[in-house]
Amino acid sequence: MADIDDAVWRELRSEAVEAMRHAYVPYSRYPVGAAALVDDGRTVSGCNVENAAYGVTLCAECGLVSDLHRSGGGRLVAFVCVDGDETPLVPCGRCRQLLWENGGPDLLLAMPSGVRPMSEVLPEAFGPDHLQRP
Repeated sequence: MADIDDAVWRELRSEAVEAMRHAYVPYSRYPVGAAALVDDGRTVSGCNVENAAYGVTLCAECGLVSDLHRSGGGRLVAFVCVDGDETPLVPCGRCRQLLWENGGPDLLLAMPSGVRPMSEVLPEAFGPDHLQRP
């Protein structure tokens, strides 16, 4: 597991809080922000964006992954997600899959219980390797 110092985690949390403040949540009133460190040193972020057709609402992680690819791609190394009270959140199942695809088993997540690698957050994950033909 990579070592990420406390200053980096504080900066990521700050970026997640900033992203959360831009959330579009007229229905749930539940803003969420996410931020992550990329393997080249960049920081990417996203916020949740609701829609009157609830099924097409975008989680903060969706915006973060879009920002990752928009800004040059790479692999996610460390991730933080917060709610409107700036409390760390656990990503939903859909978002765990997005994070796995873009960070893999070694991506570190700041969870309410502490920092955990993606391999613990989504054990035995389905990923790109499963799509390889023999």
